[in-house]
Amino acid sequence: MLKRIPWLTGAALVVAALVAVPILSVIWSIFQTGQGNWPHLVETVLPQYIANSLILMAGVAVGVIVGGVGPAWLVVMCRFPGRRIFEWALILPLAVPAYVVAYAYTDFLQAAGPVQTLIRDLSGWTAQDYWFPEIRSLGGAIVIFSTVLMPYTYLLARTAFLEQSVCVLEVAATLGRSPWNRFRTVAVPLARPAIVAGTALALMETLADFGTVAHFGINTFTTGIYRTWFSMGDRVAAAQLSSILLTFVFGLLLLERYNRHKARFYQTSSKYQQLKPSHLRGFKAWGAALFCSVPLVVGFLAPFLILFWMALTAGHDLFSSRYIELTTNSVILAGVTAILAVGLALLLSYAARIEQSRLTIGANLIAGMGYAIPGSIIAVGILIPVATFDNALSAWLEANFGIETGLLLTGSIAALVFAYLVRFMAVALQTVQASFAKITPNMEHASRTLGHGPLSTGLRVHLPILSGGMLTAGLIVFVDVMKELPATLIMRPFNFDTLAIQAYNLAKDERLTQAATPSLVIVACGLIPVLVISRAIMQSRPGTKAARRLRTRAPAKSEAFT
Repeated sequence: MLKRIPWLTGAALVVAALVAVPILSVIWSIFQTGQGNWPHLVETVLPQYIANSLILMAGVAVGVIVGGVGPAWLVVMCRFPGRRIFEWALILPLAVPAYVVAYAYTDFLQAAGPVQTLIRDLSGWTAQDYWFPEIRSLGGAIVIFSTVLMPYTYLLARTAFLEQSVCVLEVAATLGRSPWNRFRTVAVPLARPAIVAGTALALMETLADFGTVAHFGINTFTTGIYRTWFSMGDRVAAAQLSSILLTFVFGLLLLERYNRHKARFYQTSSKYQQLKPSHLRGFKAWGAALFCSVPLVVGFLAPFLILFWMALTAGHDLFSSRYIELTTNSVILAGVTAILAVGLALLLSYAARIEQSRLTIGANLIAGMGYAIPGSIIAVGILIPVATFDNALSAWLEANFGIETGLLLTGSIAALVFAYLVRFMAVALQTVQASFAKITPNMEHASRTLGHGPLSTGLRVHLPILSGGMLTAGLIVFVDVMKELPATLIMRPFNFDTLAIQAYNLAKDERLTQAATPSLVIVACGLIPVLVISRAIMQSRPGTKAARRLRTRAPAKSEAFT
């Protein structure tokens, strides 16, 4: 092993401690006394927050399982028209934030929208003469969350189906099991850990959402936290609401961990045996194509086309000074956060690889917790200690030196970037760790024999190999920051807006056609990493030419350093 360098462990622990600050701040708020609003919240709105959150979670869980697992099985095990397109296109809903889909469908389906207007024109009815489903409802929110977040279960379930033993499925077939029975009794139970993990990710995103539920007028914890903080001015009560939402999130994490308790999956053979597909014909083939197309159309194609038409006909000028400023603000925040996140993820991953101690491994686990925490909780958890620090520093400088600094951190984008780092550090960390895992330790041994230390080895050997993974990590973090709303809404400095804030403000004022312009830009930015991820998945699939090239090249690399 390479010689240990203590500063790596210390730096990793500092990063982990900073990520843990918001969570510890929220937990500490439970024991504080605020302005007396907490008993009122418990008696009036807290039961509704809990009920709405549970209903949303139950509905979205069913939606993402049905909409993700079924198409995943069909594209892996069946051949039907459009299968190759669905294989990668079903990931596209990830590019569209849920609140953007909500804005698009609200304008399209509301009483003054084109759908109901056409119904009235064709039938001669008035709005009171017919019933039309209300999009601004719990049911509407469940449909939107299910279609937008479906790719989480689709991706993980598809990967699990691809990695399942062909022998097990063939044995089930020889026992007379129909394709449906093999799917229900063999494939799904084996893929259950992956399905539960994907569902847990979708539910955490549902709990973290603010834009959709706020636009639909649904009372949830995220809207309650925002209202308690800004309308009531009670930061302690807002933090106490955050602590209850935090228990929901930790409950989901524990459920996911319990589901895969002691479960281990290993590939025992280096050979890849091609899955034998079932060729569907007739109405079965077109039924499978229709089943796969529903989440794609509802979650991506329809909202994208609606936004494009709205922006084209009545949207704002994207090249006006206002939108240039909004785009600049968004790009600066996203770019700075992406660079810092990748740099810190590289530090944490390298520390864990070189040190291989419990401290560095624990630091990596803590640093990766932020993605499970809603942005509103992170914002509240950061604002309380940071504002206290700002006030104390300003008072000390004024008393001793006569200098008034004001709010140095909370009055700038520094605290906002910190919130983004806490929220999205896990995204960069997972990607960089995956890239590190592909580097054989023999390279480090060879570098040591040539007289290079840990720092030189990292710069000369690891960094060039990791460049692709680092670029992917930065790209994903960049787009996540571009579309992030709750933390930005709470923590942004005065007169500092982003494209996400602009879309929310316009939608809040019922100016939905104008909200299409910033929403469309956010969707366009989100397409970039989704297409990159899709391409990487297609190339890494066992049996492809790219995967065979990687496999044949791996021994050559090992031999070169042994």
